[in-house]
Amino acid sequence: MRLRSRPYKRLRSSQPVAAVPVQLLEPAETAEIGIEQVARLSQEQALAITRSDPGDNLDLTRHTPIWALVKWGTMDQQEPILLMAGEGMGRSQAGELSISRYARRLFLENLRPLLQPGEKLQVTLILPEGRELAKRTSNEAFGVVEGLSLLGTSGISQPLSAPGQLQAYREELRQKQDQFDTLVFCVGENGLDLSQRLGVDPDRLIKTANWLGPLLVEAGIQGVKSILLFGYHGKLLKLAGGIFHTHHHVADGRLEILTAHCANAGLPTEEMQKVFASPTAEDGLAYLRALDDRTGSHWVNRVYGAIAATIDHRPQAYIQTHCDRAVTVGTVLFDRQRHIIITSMIGDNLLKQVCQSR
Repeated sequence: MRLRSRPYKRLRSSQPVAAVPVQLLEPAETAEIGIEQVARLSQEQALAITRSDPGDNLDLTRHTPIWALVKWGTMDQQEPILLMAGEGMGRSQAGELSISRYARRLFLENLRPLLQPGEKLQVTLILPEGRELAKRTSNEAFGVVEGLSLLGTSGISQPLSAPGQLQAYREELRQKQDQFDTLVFCVGENGLDLSQRLGVDPDRLIKTANWLGPLLVEAGIQGVKSILLFGYHGKLLKLAGGIFHTHHHVADGRLEILTAHCANAGLPTEEMQKVFASPTAEDGLAYLRALDDRTGSHWVNRVYGAIAATIDHRPQAYIQTHCDRAVTVGTVLFDRQRHIIITSMIGDNLLKQVCQSR
């Protein structure tokens, strides 16, 4: 929905709107966003509906309706523009709207010029199908409940599993290998965000999406000396099983890999069976943590220490096999609350090297 600045003090009455321009910021260009329906609900508020367009991505949100309910803010509202989660929008455990920094900035910088001094807005975002769609995602594994998150780091949807995107990642890697001997590979946004919060130099970061195998080999070819794999354990677990394309459509095996390491660590059969029967790898980790709390044992450290060491080893062997280069690999694994579970010995040394303030 488009808002007008003065002389219109209130939202205009309903009228057909084909599209509105949105400044994408990153990249610095303007996109036309199609508006399917728009209506004034009262003198104080209006509703507009558009649909998700993920471009060439295989995305379950394709054509999902997105509603924006906009009304004037209250006198006691502190910020000029308040973004709120409506039905189907993901929330954190604290009840706050789950939205990336870029997505929030996109809203604020496009809406702010439309307000006059002293004017305030409340924007409630609604995804009528969001709650059901979220059941088919890993949102809950990252502490996002009741719906889908608003994520992203740029205004153009990138086909993360398409060969063209792999080539873009390769180009970025080639540019950065000239600057650094050690690079940090992050599968997704959670790793990128957490690594920077810990002080990792952002210039060293490479987003890999699910293309870990090809990018590990590319790093070897380009002469990178060492790589820190920084990721959610439910993704990087796959590397311990020799799975180097981490998209779930290609292969999974996470619980099988976790259970195998539990067996190798000597976990009793009854407990191991419960890990294997867990709905997700995150639930398996939670079971091991609960077992440690009950018994005073250290199964999480023993099992995940072995997994991290295996993740260190297998990519090194993979790179050696495919390009005959020796690259040191270290691992940092974190959970859905973005708490680090374990850092391998090599990973700890590399983490100290790549952090700006450690």
